[in-house]
Amino acid sequence: MRVGFGYDSHRFVGDRPLVLCGVHVESGRGLEGWSDADVAVHALIDALCGAAAMGDIGTLFPPGDAECRGVSSICMLSAVVEKLSARGKAINNVDVTVVIEEPRLAPYVPAMRELLASTLDVPVASVSVKAKTNEGMGFVGRGEGAAAFAVATVMDS
Repeated sequence: MRVGFGYDSHRFVGDRPLVLCGVHVESGRGLEGWSDADVAVHALIDALCGAAAMGDIGTLFPPGDAECRGVSSICMLSAVVEKLSARGKAINNVDVTVVIEEPRLAPYVPAMRELLASTLDVPVASVSVKAKTNEGMGFVGRGEGAAAFAVATVMDS
């Protein structure tokens, strides 16, 4: 079994939808980025890539690549799952923590877990999604952006 860790952060902008773990979250602003800026899925991709020694999200999906412009991060995650499978790796479990002051994510967590489990082809019980605030501290606490951490375990299939 191998373990990978991922982190990502994005700043808020007013002219985009907020997408976290592939789910559209009601908010007056979204996150800035080349793709849909799903900070949680980006951290998860890095965790999975780290567990399989496949580099990182920027290696697989370079910023500025026209093919990645506006793309769903769930589509990017699907591509990573295919690459893992091609390398003989199976996902065991994932744990994602989204750090955001608002909006409150608890109502969205079940849908996030379901979508990630479906995309990763693992049982929902193998997917954890948590939301935390930064208690008013730092860029997250000031409402300037959001961050996410992820841990993933993979094993030979």
